[in-house]
Amino acid sequence: MVKGIIGSVFILASAILYSTKYLSAALISVNSGSWGEDRFIQALTYTPDIFNLFIYLSFGAGILLILWYISEINQKAEKESDSIDD
Repeated sequence: MVKGIIGSVFILASAILYSTKYLSAALISVNSGSWGEDRFIQALTYTPDIFNLFIYLSFGAGILLILWYISEINQKAEKESDSIDD
């Protein structure tokens, strides 16, 4: 159960970091005076690349923990069904 909760927290952290990246780019582009796709893409280049690393690492860790939790549940269910069959 704890693995599933921690995995969900990692995915939440990934979503927060993802939104922070785009929110910071929007704030940077507001200061430029005009809006446009080109300005926003340029503002995205000013956001740190470390955001991408943390976004992907936290999302990957969350998915792995949730999959690990699901596999443990499946193994317990198989063991219980095997013991019932005997």
